[in-house]
Amino acid sequence: MPPDASTPLAARAAAAAREAPRTGTRSDSRLPLVLDAAARFFAEKGFGYTSMRDIAGAAGMLPGSLYYYFASKEELLVAVYAEGVRRIEHAVLPALRSADADPWTRLTNVCAAHLGALLEDSDYGQVVIRVRPDDAPAVAARLTALRDQYEAIFARAIDSLPLPPRTDRRALKLMLLGALNWSQTWYRPGKDAPQVLARRFVRLLRDPLGE
Repeated sequence: MPPDASTPLAARAAAAAREAPRTGTRSDSRLPLVLDAAARFFAEKGFGYTSMRDIAGAAGMLPGSLYYYFASKEELLVAVYAEGVRRIEHAVLPALRSADADPWTRLTNVCAAHLGALLEDSDYGQVVIRVRPDDAPAVAARLTALRDQYEAIFARAIDSLPLPPRTDRRALKLMLLGALNWSQTWYRPGKDAPQVLARRFVRLLRDPLGE
């Protein structure tokens, strides 16, 4: 049976599979395994040091079988990257859309949700954070578009802040995202929760401004 189309991962995988040339009529039930295996290898070894053979072996497939689903390693990267962005957005958008009237509290919640998504969904999150578009020139424009899509969430949160008129909000967004994204390197399980860390980060932005 094909994967349940109501699941986000299955829907994303099915969409990616439709774009790749098919060589037969096999079931798509292993697509989630392929994406999970690819995410793990891209996160741990990097895109350039991962082979289709690595991914196929982890998914319990022959290397040539991957090309039934994806035309190239680059196309597989796009599917994994898109799923990573989707997972981050799924965590962050409810915080952005909350009815909380205080923009600083809303930004704190957005940051906490972002941190939580990165730390709990480490493989997909690391692919989004660590794989640069120029690591895969053939699909660099598509990866950049996906990255910009998820960064726009923070732009919306920062745009609502009561900041001095000459504040460079884009630079502020990039600085905050850089601090949050680096958490996958320095975070240790059992230490401060994402909400606590988010409050500290946002306070460092707010207090010097006299808010």
